[in-house]
Amino acid sequence: MPTFKPRSTDYVRVEIDGQRRKLLRHQTFDRFNASMLGLGDLTRESKAVDAIAAVFDLEGFTQFCNQIDPHLSVPSFLHPFLSWLMAELRNEMKQKDEDEGVALWCPLPFFTKFMGDGLLVIWSSKGLSQAAMRNVIASTWSICKKYQQEFLPTLKSRVAEPPSRLRCGVARGTVYSVGEGNDYVGSCVNMAARLQKLPGIGFAFNRRGFDLEDDRTTSFFTDHIITREISVRGIGENELVCILRSEYEKMKSADKKLYREV
Repeated sequence: MPTFKPRSTDYVRVEIDGQRRKLLRHQTFDRFNASMLGLGDLTRESKAVDAIAAVFDLEGFTQFCNQIDPHLSVPSFLHPFLSWLMAELRNEMKQKDEDEGVALWCPLPFFTKFMGDGLLVIWSSKGLSQAAMRNVIASTWSICKKYQQEFLPTLKSRVAEPPSRLRCGVARGTVYSVGEGNDYVGSCVNMAARLQKLPGIGFAFNRRGFDLEDDRTTSFFTDHIITREISVRGIGENELVCILRSEYEKMKSADKKLYREV
């Protein structure tokens, strides 16, 4: 996104009522407007896209940024993390390398956005089979698992106490373009963000829009996923969410009571 950083030439020094003043030039002052948001023409009609949204969130990132001299530690973490995460998103979608190109399990995300402590990732679900959509879900969980098992060990000699877990919430729905498509909004984005913050879990997806009864559904969904009913703040009191059986079994009793059997 554009930043507002006036240069020394954008100021003028004048004397007003006998006092020396430093003034920002009118032309520079007027540059601070909606165009800074990098959204393009905001009058453009919004386009609806059937989508799957995933919100990845670094648990404990705020605390990590509050350590001494964060200007030294944060870049040492964010650069390898974001490079790794984008590479994993790419590799998880890849089925096989061919001489002429890459065969994909499903298309790559069409939109990604860094949100300070994680990443918003959106796939178009238009024309996707249910199997391909389940591949997206399984891939997001695979990335969360690899974060702890593969990525974190590589940082031990470089970064002190990095965020211990990568959380993820996934939801299907409709997103709407903002301006020239440089950003997107939609209820499924809100749902995904809420799901990754549910108590006691690090991974969840909304049941709406995904066929888990298909005969071709893999063992990840039949053996490791359970469906529960829970109140999701700002969305609904009786939302059906799918969570990991292993995380549910390790929950504190107080948290377990929030996830009602259906």
